Amino acid sequence: MKILFAGCGDLGSRAGALLASAHSCYGLRRQPQNFSGEIAPITANMCSAEQMKRVLAAGYDVVIATITPGTFSEVGYRASYLAAAKALQSAVAALQSPPKLIIWASSTSVYGDHLGGWVDESTTPSAQSFSGRILREAEQVIAQLPCQSVIVRFSGIYGPGRTRLLEQISSGIGRPVAPLQWSNRIHSDDCAAVFVHLINLHSSGGSLHDLYLASDCEPVTQHDLRRWLAARMGASLQERAVAPTASRRCSNSRLLDSGFGFTYPSFQEGYSALLTDLK
Repeated sequence: MKILFAGCGDLGSRAGALLASAHSCYGLRRQPQNFSGEIAPITANMCSAEQMKRVLAAGYDVVIATITPGTFSEVGYRASYLAAAKALQSAVAALQSPPKLIIWASSTSVYGDHLGGWVDESTTPSAQSFSGRILREAEQVIAQLPCQSVIVRFSGIYGPGRTRLLEQISSGIGRPVAPLQWSNRIHSDDCAAVFVHLINLHSSGGSLHDLYLASDCEPVTQHDLRRWLAARMGASLQERAVAPTASRRCSNSRLLDSGFGFTYPSFQEGYSALLTDLK
């Protein structure tokens, strides 16, 4: 198959490395010079409908779109997620032979606050934050594409190069027991594997849902997560309260039922591997 990773960053590069031996993989970025030899570079702006029409005219079986906003602001999110979704919509509509499958990476932040309750694909998004609302707008654009599309809502991604939490632990920043602050996470290697899994399901003729929630199997409170990490890092924590944030626990049952297996089914396996690598 011919696969395009649009907005190809860390997750796209990881997925491309897994797929390149069996498929032709292309990575689209504004500055793609840092790609490995496994992914052929394409220079283009994903937020430009005209440029995306030119790129997609080359014909791709699968498009995986992973967006990185320039800034964490309403303007930044509209200029990235929403603009890219609309450009992709315009480009696909102009094709005589659209891709067979488009996978769009989104976020569980679209769910908003559920007071620590469980959410899954059937839960109605209710985000109040600008990021969650704009991500949901982009999802709705993708859902209207004239070809098969799948939206993947990832929870908090961690892994190599994503070590902000570990830096906070090293600085001694803990969280109080109450109120409960739930953390839902997924290792970046598992994110890439989700893309591969969905592509393999598609190519083998399997049935795909139009939405998957991708999070590991064990939501954990910030208090317990930080205590666990501190014990393994030899750090001493001072509990520091923060303003309440949206609280929810993410169910990955649909993904598991599709046959997906996690390399890091919980934070314990994932952070143990990350700490070993950092040493």
